[in-house]
Amino acid sequence: MMRLNKKKNSSFRVEGSLFEIDAKYEPIDYIGKGSYGIVCSCINKDNNQKVAIKKTIDVFSSQEDALRNLRELIILRNIRHHNVVQLKDVMITSSKSTFKEVYAVYEFMDSDLHRIIQSPQPLSPYHCQYFMFQLLEGLKYLHSTNIIHRDLKPANLLINANCDMKICDFGLARTTRGDHSGEFMTEYVVTRWYRAPELLVCSNSYDKSIDVWSVGCIFAEILLRRPLFPGQNPLDQLKRVIDFLGTPTESDLDFINNSKAIKFIKGLPYAKGVCWKAMFPGVDSLALDLLQRMLVFNPRKRITIAEALQHPYMSDLYEPEECPRSQTTLDVDIDAYVGETKLRDMFWREMSFYN
Repeated sequence: MMRLNKKKNSSFRVEGSLFEIDAKYEPIDYIGKGSYGIVCSCINKDNNQKVAIKKTIDVFSSQEDALRNLRELIILRNIRHHNVVQLKDVMITSSKSTFKEVYAVYEFMDSDLHRIIQSPQPLSPYHCQYFMFQLLEGLKYLHSTNIIHRDLKPANLLINANCDMKICDFGLARTTRGDHSGEFMTEYVVTRWYRAPELLVCSNSYDKSIDVWSVGCIFAEILLRRPLFPGQNPLDQLKRVIDFLGTPTESDLDFINNSKAIKFIKGLPYAKGVCWKAMFPGVDSLALDLLQRMLVFNPRKRITIAEALQHPYMSDLYEPEECPRSQTTLDVDIDAYVGETKLRDMFWREMSFYN
């Protein structure tokens, strides 16, 4: 790493994986491990702040994984919002031509929404409202930069002990040229349980409204303390959505350009749809109204993030002047066929911003 050649570095192991990072970071504890890396907590001895450091191993073993990591670095370098996790540092362990590992240093958060939902910890109506407000506020800013997250789920919403929320994991994020742009994007996005109908029917165009659907699924999960649509596969997922919302009308299907999907939907038994009040007993009527406006089958009829913030359910928290839009836009639609040499150059450029 360019910086490590100039400064003292330290080495330690986390769950068998060797970390080689700036000596100012002192390890505390193992946090977790996934398909994209291993994470531990550390103390930055320069300022006594706790951070989370993610080590990504064999960055270039998969073109897709390399692009995911690069997009996240680009987005988080450019996004500064109190409801988006902050990237504080990036470290690479050797020269530009040989490095295989990347260390990303994030602000530390105590937990995530998935763990909180699964825990016995009670959640008051205000907890629910405050979580949703922060999620919407962060997404409004992201959408104003022309970024669609594309993988919103409780595990990607970090929570602190004081209930502050930060959106994380931008590896699947993409740029949109505006609502209903018609830009082609692969449908293999979003964890299935939070996947919008337009993705389930393999629509070859979609926009920011897919994030709205995911927010609705998360909203319902907070209220129910369990996933709303735990589908076993894409077709089962679609059937669960229709059973819940009711059989779509002809106008509800006008966004679908896949004839096989339309045939499948029309071949399903008639579904009346659930009684929302019975499904969510004791939930505030304004909360249910907002939820219903998010979980709309046809994306063209779905509420936007900006409109959701202006919904009466958010009136106690939303102040337009305190939720500004970004003044700049981003483009992270990197050519999927860019070579490794170019990718190395781009990673090196991102790391150089932190020196």
